[in-house]
Amino acid sequence: MIKTGKYQKLEIGRLVEFGAYLREPGTTLPEVLLPARYLPENPAVGSTIDVFVYKDSEDRPVATTEHPYATVGEFAFLEVAAVNATGAFLDWGLPKDLLVPYSEQRSKMRRGGIYLVYVYLDDATGRIVASAKIDKFLGNVLPEYTPGDKVKALIYEHTEIGYKAIVDNLHRGMIYSNELTEPLEVEQTVDAYVRQVRPDGKIDLTLRGEARKRTDALADRIMQYLRDGNSTPIGDKSSPELIGSIFGCSKKDFKQAVGHLYRARAIKITPEGHITL
Repeated sequence: MIKTGKYQKLEIGRLVEFGAYLREPGTTLPEVLLPARYLPENPAVGSTIDVFVYKDSEDRPVATTEHPYATVGEFAFLEVAAVNATGAFLDWGLPKDLLVPYSEQRSKMRRGGIYLVYVYLDDATGRIVASAKIDKFLGNVLPEYTPGDKVKALIYEHTEIGYKAIVDNLHRGMIYSNELTEPLEVEQTVDAYVRQVRPDGKIDLTLRGEARKRTDALADRIMQYLRDGNSTPIGDKSSPELIGSIFGCSKKDFKQAVGHLYRARAIKITPEGHITL
């Protein structure tokens, strides 16, 4: 079945003057038009092409080799290209802009504004549309992660304690400021790792990989710092700024690594709280 709003590999069923009609490999119907400007050189019946399928301005299914900024089932920050009586139309990288009906706007969208939206397929019309009411699309699936799992996180809000993120286009997540050595940017997508899944289904994230690997790598840097005989004393009571400038880590991670080294008897701690060999 040809899927609207998704990338898929389709087969050239027949060539016409204005393009080619594509179908699922090994079938005869249904077909969708790929305009001639998207065809590769010397196209042949039976060859396959990776395409994205959506509806054109006349509400007909059409294929393209262009890549929209988001597909069905994804969140994205998109800019409003136009507003009319129907709603707001977003630039999503394709010739036909993406509609956000007024009923799916949290507040009235303005031309030139950039908004976080969810892209979905409207069951009634079969059209791809978007919604700015993102809460109803988050947290509907129980997270099935274990600590250390790698995820994609879209940063969408900065708070006093950190950054709210959308995890794998499904879940709510949080990256805490005390986990970071430098600030993040809203609209940024980052690779993150699961620290824990909370009982309410929200996910605490870190950017530094699995906790043990992070601790071991930092412990190695601390040991090298001490072996090099650096003159700046450092320890648990040192400022986060000093620790960050020397080791590029948070104070919390530094304390964990120091504790690991101390328990392994690899370092000593002076009465002043400084670490030493």
